[in-house]
Amino acid sequence: MESKKVSDHTSFSEEKMRKNSLFDSERLFYDVYCLLPGQSQKVHSHEDSDKVYYVVEGTGAFTVGEEERALGPGNAVMAPAGEPHGVRNAAEENLVLLVTMAPRPS
Repeated sequence: MESKKVSDHTSFSEEKMRKNSLFDSERLFYDVYCLLPGQSQKVHSHEDSDKVYYVVEGTGAFTVGEEERALGPGNAVMAPAGEPHGVRNAAEENLVLLVTMAPRPS
């Protein structure tokens, strides 16, 4: 059984949001996204893949389609395939997310 501790894969970069891989296969990826205050993932879309964000720590401003919502720890949000989505850390604390996408984009 492959198992990993999320906190061992939580690290930040002053330059930009950091994506740290937990699991990666031909069918999906499962990452830890780490955003310092002011950092963001620009709004974009994936035509053939669904993405799920789960908030571990902090508060993120999530955009999916035309809607934006602030979500804190314990909340998850899904961006269906083809739907524009992104996240920004507009708060004063660090933001840590678990992010999975399936099927894995090519």
